Amino acid sequence: MDLTSLLTLLLIGVAAGVLSGFIGIGGGLLIVPALMYFMGLSQMAAQGTSLALMLPPIGALAVMNYWKAGEVDVRAAAVMVVAFVAGGYFGSRIALAMDPLKVRLAFGIVMLLVALRMIIQTSRALWTP
Repeated sequence: MDLTSLLTLLLIGVAAGVLSGFIGIGGGLLIVPALMYFMGLSQMAAQGTSLALMLPPIGALAVMNYWKAGEVDVRAAAVMVVAFVAGGYFGSRIALAMDPLKVRLAFGIVMLLVALRMIIQTSRALWTP
């Protein structure tokens, strides 16, 4: 790995970590597109790499801060982790069986829909008396 690649990966990681701790995003929304556009990874390689970096407890310090502030629902997280593990397994099987361009299109559509919904809801809240 050359120095440019190393620095790019470090910047992606720092940006994802800050945004994850700040607003709860990182993996799919930031890391996957960044790996594709800045590192030249395919959609599937970017998704796999993003999932691989989430395996260790990368969010431990962020969770600790939210825990100390009383902002972690452990029961809800425990229920979701079981579903998340199962969903991750089956979702990856489905994605790997599909045409990578269709997966990339689906990814873009989901990001667009989420962004539009957030923009509309926030705009209404800002301009509603």
